[in-house]
Amino acid sequence: MKVIYRMLVVTLLVLSLCMTGTLAAPTTEVTVVKINSETDEIMSRTTVTYQWMEENLPVHGDGITRYYHQGPVFDGDKWDPEETTNFKDKGSVKGTDIRDLCDLVGGAAPGDEIMVRAQDGYHVEFPYENVYHPEPRQGPIVLTWYNGADPDVGERQGTGYPPDFYSGMRIVFFADTSTNTDGLHVYGNDDMKKTMPQSVHHFYDLYPSTNGFTVKWVDEIRVYSGGYKGEQGLLAKSLQSEPGHDAQQSPMSSLIVFIAITGCSILYTRRGMR
Repeated sequence: MKVIYRMLVVTLLVLSLCMTGTLAAPTTEVTVVKINSETDEIMSRTTVTYQWMEENLPVHGDGITRYYHQGPVFDGDKWDPEETTNFKDKGSVKGTDIRDLCDLVGGAAPGDEIMVRAQDGYHVEFPYENVYHPEPRQGPIVLTWYNGADPDVGERQGTGYPPDFYSGMRIVFFADTSTNTDGLHVYGNDDMKKTMPQSVHHFYDLYPSTNGFTVKWVDEIRVYSGGYKGEQGLLAKSLQSEPGHDAQQSPMSSLIVFIAITGCSILYTRRGMR
């Protein structure tokens, strides 16, 4: 019996170590791809680092000005047109407009959609108009690769460049101050209602929340010619073919790690009681 316990403990420990190895991490480069959505043919692709982006493309942000999204509003008008509560401070970030990145692979046209994908497979899609012709209250959709200052409250992201900016690279909307009475750069829920088609609104349960657009650990940007045809609720598999590039994590991996650790604890406890 002792031999069986030892074998189970070793197996569970190895399993937990293997699963934690797939966790997402800060990204330092992004692959930009243009895809024919009818045939899934890759029409053009390139990979660039944040250093290359900073040196060769227009930089948005100054490392001082703070930008905000908005979480769900549970009391009163859930769209909160006056922008009064639950702001999500994304820090004093700098980055690159994803439009400029799309142009590296031939750009996008009306009817196309642009996918932003994270290492773990989470993804959001934006219509051509919101990427190429955003209203000021939305602002450019920026892939941020630098954070000058963390928020005083809320999610800590780390400062500097990745990996010190450990939520990077991350999507942030650089909204203007036209809809905020306090002069803050907030992309609020009512801004989403007014600038985004209903089909791409993001909700937390039944409550709108623009915070869901702020994808972190971005590793791919895809231009789908003719629009994205895939399933919205599924994780997007990486297009990287090189070993080690795909850090996608199964949604079950965290559960498996938890079960493995719990199992080890139970086995040791049972053994100690004998």
